[in-house]
Amino acid sequence: MSGQNRADVTPGIKVAVILKKDQRSGVKTEGVVKDLLTNSSFHPHGIKVRLEDGQVGRVCEIL
Repeated sequence: MSGQNRADVTPGIKVAVILKKDQRSGVKTEGVVKDLLTNSSFHPHGIKVRLEDGQVGRVCEIL
């Protein structure tokens, strides 16, 4: 799953995100979702989340 639909992303699931600083390189960071920061039901670049370690990024893949 891609992580573009808010319904697919829930707190507690493991995801791969692209952090703001890694948008050019596309480096993925894995973590567990703590909070959903995007309010819309769909976002073409991925739902923005806060991971349990405090990092913020857009979900590119649900693991």
